[in-house]
Amino acid sequence: MALSGNRGKRRATPPTLVVLVRHGQTATTGKELPGRRPGLHLSDVGEQQAKTVAERVAGLQTDKRKVAAVYASPLERTRETAAPIAEALGLEVQVDDGLLEMDFGEWTGIDLAAARKKAEWKTIQRYPSGFRFPGGESFAEMQARIVTTLDRLRTTHPGEVVVAVSHADPIRVAVAHAMGTHLDLFQRVVVSPCSMTAIALGDEGPTVLTVNVTDDARSLIPS
Repeated sequence: MALSGNRGKRRATPPTLVVLVRHGQTATTGKELPGRRPGLHLSDVGEQQAKTVAERVAGLQTDKRKVAAVYASPLERTRETAAPIAEALGLEVQVDDGLLEMDFGEWTGIDLAAARKKAEWKTIQRYPSGFRFPGGESFAEMQARIVTTLDRLRTTHPGEVVVAVSHADPIRVAVAHAMGTHLDLFQRVVVSPCSMTAIALGDEGPTVLTVNVTDDARSLIPS
């Protein structure tokens, strides 16, 4: 007996839309590498940025498509950014260690001006895939961690929309991976405080929808 041509075919799962939000501005933004140091909170400007991005993210919601979850790295500045987003969506913030900032090891808290004077700075800029922070993480490990985390969110929320509040470098390397760009070129990606970056994660791979959006969220809705 002949089988129907559609039998045996697995129905494709709709892509999961992950909206990556960088945390808002802090007193150290652009001045030092705070890394995973605890106790760093949003500045007044950062708090306002968080409220603004919450309004923009809420614009993603439609009658047919709701945001299913809001995740954040465990650091204070990301949880404080995620809080108004979750409130606007009627959700709770879920903490995920995979969204953490890079572990800068012995460089944690260093002034950027001092970091730029170190001999290793040229390697960080030109060959980050071959660099590990003393006592900390390598860029390759950080990229593997965030990519694995996003894939886990995809399998947890198939075909849904999720918000993940993280940090600049993890978001930048996630974009590089999704674009098929070598890790050594990730520094070319700009991710501003409280900007939104959208990646659709599907069975056939990722699609970068937009990067570093700081205005209307309606451009993030797939057509």
